[in-house]
Amino acid sequence: MLARVSMPFWAFMIIAVLAPSARSAEVDRLSLQQARTLMLERNRELQLARYAVAGAQADITIAGAPPNPTLNLGTARIGSAGNDDRPLVKRIDASVGVSQLIERGGKRELRTEAAQYAYNAARSDQVDIERQQRAAVDQAYYDLLLAQEKQRISQDTAALFDKTLEAAERRVQAGDLSRADLARLSVDALKARNEVDNARLEQVRAQIALAYLIGLERDANRIQASESWPQLDTPPNLADVESVVERRADVQAAQARIQQADKNRALAQSLRTRDITAGVQYDHSPTDNVRNSVGVNVSVPLFTRYYFQGEIRRAETEYMAAQTTLERVRAAAVSQVSGAAGALTSAAERVRRFQQTLLKAAEQASNGAEFAYTRGAIGVMDLLDARRQLHSARLDYATAVADYARALSAWYAATEAPALPK
Repeated sequence: MLARVSMPFWAFMIIAVLAPSARSAEVDRLSLQQARTLMLERNRELQLARYAVAGAQADITIAGAPPNPTLNLGTARIGSAGNDDRPLVKRIDASVGVSQLIERGGKRELRTEAAQYAYNAARSDQVDIERQQRAAVDQAYYDLLLAQEKQRISQDTAALFDKTLEAAERRVQAGDLSRADLARLSVDALKARNEVDNARLEQVRAQIALAYLIGLERDANRIQASESWPQLDTPPNLADVESVVERRADVQAAQARIQQADKNRALAQSLRTRDITAGVQYDHSPTDNVRNSVGVNVSVPLFTRYYFQGEIRRAETEYMAAQTTLERVRAAAVSQVSGAAGALTSAAERVRRFQQTLLKAAEQASNGAEFAYTRGAIGVMDLLDARRQLHSARLDYATAVADYARALSAWYAATEAPALPK
């Protein structure tokens, strides 16, 4: 018995020890696809959207449920009359009845159809939230990748300044360099170290932002982006933006809510169709001559004071609001698609300019300045200017590549139409 109990315990302990290591190994080199998968599994906004879909599905069951019958029990004539000396329990008149509300005007069918459209809207909302969260994960991932690249560039620059500073100190001792030039190098070396610290802080912030989206806040400091920057690619040309917009989940959700509002409008009108409550009752009277009787009753509401004007007016207002919401969502989608296309084109052009001209020119100028400085052909100020230009060009190029990656992600997020969940 002890052996059978101890084996699962030890297996559990091994899994408990190894699980954090496996998770840490996963986030230490996190790819973009892995980040998206974690988002689908752990993102809280997406989980709430799934709960909303489940709740809307339950509303369909609620709307289609017929009203339950009502059981009525009653007594009358409790007590004796005159010189009646029978026991009290034998003198009570009793009645039992069952009543049923009968809905008319197609109320239950209209409620069910409205709930079905609300469910369709919730499913489309889930798809749209998934699209938004996937885009947010992409943005946060590229922010982290950019922060890592900035830190690497800043560390390389700081290391170069450290070596130059050591060589400059030896030249000062040899009388080959002035103290003023050494001071200038020291100032730039300290600035380079400050940039390393700023890049490290930026990386921490990017890690926290990405960790929240993928539900790994406790492992935020371990997250390292391992993806490479996307290659320059020409996105497909959209010949018909309107058709792309109509396939978007947010537009489909707005359309479903118009249909829901239309059914609610018909439901409000059906309130003027009177429902009927029908019932049957059995009466028992224990007199000297035992009397039993069966009765039938029907009740109908009288609309003498209120005719559901408020419900009808409210339903009409909600229908018009749903139509306006659809127009607003369509306009926003068109603007988003057009803006994403423009941003992507502009970002791609900046990357091409850096790759073809700017970055190469800055590297050649810096290499020439380094060579000339070692030969004593230029002063320390010219060297520092060349290094600053190269450092700035590298940071600007990394930012341009990150902007292109984010613009590409935003483009696909604006135009992609994923399938609805089942």
